[in-house]
Amino acid sequence: MALDVLELHHHAVRMPLAKVAAMGAFYGDVLGLDTDKGRWEIPGIAGYFLDMGNDCQIHLLGSDGPSPYSQGPGRDPVENHVALAVRDIAAAEAELQRQAVDYWKLDNVAAPELMQLFLRDPVGNLIELHQIGRCRCKRSDRLFADAKAAEGAAPAQTAPQD
Repeated sequence: MALDVLELHHHAVRMPLAKVAAMGAFYGDVLGLDTDKGRWEIPGIAGYFLDMGNDCQIHLLGSDGPSPYSQGPGRDPVENHVALAVRDIAAAEAELQRQAVDYWKLDNVAAPELMQLFLRDPVGNLIELHQIGRCRCKRSDRLFADAKAAEGAAPAQTAPQD
């Protein structure tokens, strides 16, 4: 059985801290991408979330050396990576375990109730998996969650249903 991957959500690009402002200006002023003003505060990681239409973002992540979330060599979630949304993150983790795929995870770092699983493909590209509806990658999900938060709903109540 394979993972139930639903969507491409973001592509993350890492850069030195000294280049974060220049990168944000380039992606905004030259490429015309809008900044997600509600980017989560990720301690120790400067950067921007940039919207690509409704369905995808580019994440600019600034960090010098290993990030505070690195779990050792080759296990730094702030490296360049692609993020895919899965229907059920617990089921995805169980399937990775069943297939004996090497992975690591972060819980509640970028946002409350956000579990992220990281793995590498056979040539070493980093892939992030997270549950659909728990991130800011889709503008429509974000607007729905922001509206619910403004109404005082708990985060678990804000994920749109399929």
